[in-house]
Amino acid sequence: MKCLVINLDRSPDRLAHMTAEFARIGLGFERVAAIDARDRPDLALQRQHARYAVRRLSGSEIACLHSHRACWAIIAQDDAPYGAVFEDDMVFSAKADRLLADASWIPADADVVKLETFFHTTVIQRERFPVGGGFSLFRLRKNHIGTGGYLLSRQTARALLETTADVNVAVDSLIFDPTFAISTGKTIYQLVPALCAQDQFVGNRLPSLLEQGREAEWVASGLANGHRIRALARIRREASRAARQITDLCRLRRQIVVPLASVEAND
Repeated sequence: MKCLVINLDRSPDRLAHMTAEFARIGLGFERVAAIDARDRPDLALQRQHARYAVRRLSGSEIACLHSHRACWAIIAQDDAPYGAVFEDDMVFSAKADRLLADASWIPADADVVKLETFFHTTVIQRERFPVGGGFSLFRLRKNHIGTGGYLLSRQTARALLETTADVNVAVDSLIFDPTFAISTGKTIYQLVPALCAQDQFVGNRLPSLLEQGREAEWVASGLANGHRIRALARIRREASRAARQITDLCRLRRQIVVPLASVEAND
């Protein structure tokens, strides 16, 4: 199973970080050159999905999608049934090698396996599928943002490439939102505990370049103030959340903040 790492040419420090991380778990990886929004001002003008009619995607977000598409193209053409994709600011669990060395533990029906945690509340099915080493898989039932680390089947990689051939979508919504069109009917698993997390949550040495690029574009366009959530919207959101909690309980689902497996080998 190939491990692909997305890395900007102007971020050698992040490549060094990932080189050290993979060395720590005793595995190799293949670098995939990221698309740089600084070199592609045309990206923000490209066609976007209808859900972004109000708040259009930034050039950085679209560049992120195209960077992931480069990985999907590799997985789609590979002989292996699954491939792993990582962004270049991940920190691995000490046990990561057990699951990344081969794909024999992945259920046959899995289209996507989210390896990462973003430490946001999400919803999973209660049914548990142990995969060894203290890890288990659960069906993901709610959007769990972030595309820092995930496994993708060869067939799903091809489907994602086709879906994004002429329209741009936020990559984490595309893959990890079960209500999104491409995800409907896909079997999406969440690994618990997670195999990796962004460094910003663990060591805080590598700030999110996507967030920096997005915020810079919002400020430059004068849209920054438009992204503040108003009080009424918050009230409606909380009421909706309470209703979903009741629904999830009835459907044998549970809310969870996915923990990160121990990073230190001696823990």
